[in-house]
Amino acid sequence: MHSVAILALDEVVPFDMAAPMQVFDWTRLPDGRPAYRVRLCAESPEVRADGGFTLRVEHGLEAFTEADTIIVPGRSPVAGPPSPRVLAALRDAAAAGTRIASVCVGAFVLAEAGLLDGLRATTHWVAADDLARRFPAVEVQPDVLYVDNGRILTSAGAAAALDMCLHMIRRDLGSAVAAHAARMSVMPLEREGGQAQFIVYDHPPVPRGSTLEPVLEWAEDNLAHEITLGAMAARSGMSERTFSRRFREQTGSTPLQWLLRARVRRAQYLLENTAHPVERIARQAGFGSPTAFRERFRRVVGTSPQAYRAAFHAKDPVPAAARF
Repeated sequence: MHSVAILALDEVVPFDMAAPMQVFDWTRLPDGRPAYRVRLCAESPEVRADGGFTLRVEHGLEAFTEADTIIVPGRSPVAGPPSPRVLAALRDAAAAGTRIASVCVGAFVLAEAGLLDGLRATTHWVAADDLARRFPAVEVQPDVLYVDNGRILTSAGAAAALDMCLHMIRRDLGSAVAAHAARMSVMPLEREGGQAQFIVYDHPPVPRGSTLEPVLEWAEDNLAHEITLGAMAARSGMSERTFSRRFREQTGSTPLQWLLRARVRRAQYLLENTAHPVERIARQAGFGSPTAFRERFRRVVGTSPQAYRAAFHAKDPVPAAARF
């Protein structure tokens, strides 16, 4: 039986811990026998959980020596750094060939242990920039649900832990067993798109009080129409070259990148809040054709417009006056 050790550190996020615990515990072999033995382990018998309660844990770090897989859940932002003992135990387990995976910001613990150096990794999209800044030797991929480097895996938010665990089950025991585990978890075996579809894309920044504010507000009001660099520069009273330079200085982006972000955000809103067909949304967001819209939307958001709508369409209609 494959042994899974789930590491509970102080300020552990309960859902990050429980999600892999449950999906591995539910997994059954074709003859009905449990496929995994799951153990919760910790450095000390009592662990503070994020949420204001305390866990009593039966197994210590010695469980690592018997584990085939170690899962490191995320922790609250107020948690201190992991102890040297925990980091050493993770490094020893990795050196022994144990598979180690993190959930959400649990990736920071693996990075502290040096296990992600030179590897691709992911974490919750909110924390991705911080992970990349603090650990420059890690190739952070913020737009995926999980990353599999073989013996080291990382996943995005807690729900993405289910995707990662189902992936590991399929690797261990095949698609049929993984499909049954997915049904027990009420999850698709594979989800279309990556973490990018869950990122909240705010309206592109319009620097208040800047010389660009009027032209950018005009652009947002006219996204359904063709907007060229020349038209934006003319409205600002600058040459295209000067306008492009000022634009980058004040927004940190190029005019075309800014327009693309604005159009994708408009399309997301319309997909979420209207029943308009994709062809109409393509026109309303200012894309040249439905084909161009679908290709660009998938490239930025990581999934198709139809799949995005299926996942995020609001059940309660938005009042007409509030629509774009």
